[in-house]
Amino acid sequence: MQILSCVALTAIIMMQDSKEGAMGALTGNSESYMGKGKAATKDAKLASITKWIAAVFVLLTLVVSLLYTAA
Repeated sequence: MQILSCVALTAIIMMQDSKEGAMGALTGNSESYMGKGKAATKDAKLASITKWIAAVFVLLTLVVSLLYTAA
């Protein structure tokens, strides 16, 4: 389960857009308002999924650590 959550976390992070485009409005970025709205919702969903998978990964790591030290 821990390896699966690690792979899923890596994949979700790689699917997210980089934040380098945040300065695009100052430099004359050609994205339309509608395109930005769609990207923001996709990015928001991916960020939420990333947080949940990261929490699962941390919890699984703690459980494995506790089981390993108890044995």
